[in-house]
Amino acid sequence: MKRRDFGLLAGTSLAISAVLRPAQAQAAPDPNLLSTTLTPLGGERAGNADGSIPAWTGGLTGPALSPSTPMGVQIYTGDQPLYTVDASNMAQYEHLLTEGTKAQIQKFGLTMKVYPTRRTAAAPQYVYDNTAKNVTRAQFDPRGGRFGFTGAVGGPPFPIINTAEPLVGGVQLIWNHLAAWNGSTTLSLFDPGSVVINSEVILVGGTLSRTIYPYYNPEVTPDSFDGYYSKGHYYYQAPSADEGQELLVWHSTNVNLNPDIVWELLNGQGRVRKAPNEAYDTPSPTANGIGNIDESSCFYGNPSQYDWTYIDKREMLVPYNCNAISLRPLDEILGPHFLNPDLLRWEKHRVWVVEANLHPGNHNVTAKRRFYIDEDTWWALLGEGYDAQGDLVKAYAVYNDCLPGLPGTVQFGTATFSLLTGDYAFNGNVGDPPHQGGQFVVQQPDAYFEPQEMAANASF
Repeated sequence: MKRRDFGLLAGTSLAISAVLRPAQAQAAPDPNLLSTTLTPLGGERAGNADGSIPAWTGGLTGPALSPSTPMGVQIYTGDQPLYTVDASNMAQYEHLLTEGTKAQIQKFGLTMKVYPTRRTAAAPQYVYDNTAKNVTRAQFDPRGGRFGFTGAVGGPPFPIINTAEPLVGGVQLIWNHLAAWNGSTTLSLFDPGSVVINSEVILVGGTLSRTIYPYYNPEVTPDSFDGYYSKGHYYYQAPSADEGQELLVWHSTNVNLNPDIVWELLNGQGRVRKAPNEAYDTPSPTANGIGNIDESSCFYGNPSQYDWTYIDKREMLVPYNCNAISLRPLDEILGPHFLNPDLLRWEKHRVWVVEANLHPGNHNVTAKRRFYIDEDTWWALLGEGYDAQGDLVKAYAVYNDCLPGLPGTVQFGTATFSLLTGDYAFNGNVGDPPHQGGQFVVQQPDAYFEPQEMAANASF
């Protein structure tokens, strides 16, 4: 699920100068680092000191996918877990665990099977080429980086993070997550939104989902880019009361110049309207009150409400190469309080830690957030949310899926966990009989993602 049109709150001149002044003072980083000490997307090429994180040697690539070939594949089926983390030995691995993960172990009995680290991240050559160019052409919006950037296309906008200035590095990190490589076009036959409440799995919504990523169009240039990094068109198939509804979602790289927009077509109305409230901490329609719009994918949508601070970079246990869950039906994936530990793969990776605190004058039920962003893919793989009293109330996860034929290690599923009740919400491209899953790389006409076309096809 996605978001909507909104008004932007102006930041104070002090906050703007705190973000802009360091970026202007620092010399531009060297793009050549992406072909020497760094990977083409910006991770460290070298492994760690004890060898538990290997060097990056090109990722996992394979023959290109045809439009009729499902994206899900099995990888590393011969790997065996190195060890299992649970409540009995959590203290031994505490330095590798996020606060959200520790809470899930202590409160709800999460167990984690830890496998050998596989640095599978890869992308097409045009993405690598654009990433190198973005080093010098990406620029924050004059009002502040939390509102967006211009100049960059076709690759992570800030592959070399400014660690000297935490307020700059933090906002670079969250935009890298929001604009991470996820392919240029996908079609999912069934994309369910489910919740697990009192250990019962409930399908809240399910769609045929079409997505294009204009930011990653192979032909895109900074001059031709229309300002939206993703456009999704969602056709509701379930539950039956929602069948026939549609949602069209555009997400911007600069919300000051191009506001995010959501259009909806509701049953019985026969016309397309802009949705007035699909943003920020609005409850997500497919999360049944457990998660909000901006809590999908760890963080999703407009980052302008927060000041983003780079904390550090560290080794942590994160879900990674989770291909096994992409090949199973929903009822096998979802357990009472977390995903099936027998299907989920955890690995040790280096992650960037970024913290978000509400900018003065903004309001959100989640006052503080912390995210753990993978160095190789730029996806925030884990995170946690704190309420206004400073209490840890939620944990977030992104489950990635390695697709050698894309190539890429991209987002497959996302979850929001209530640490108060043990209930959680999950979105992912899987089957839920009688609805069959399947995701494909399909070139799709731009007209599918225009509100005028959506309105022309509406039934009165």
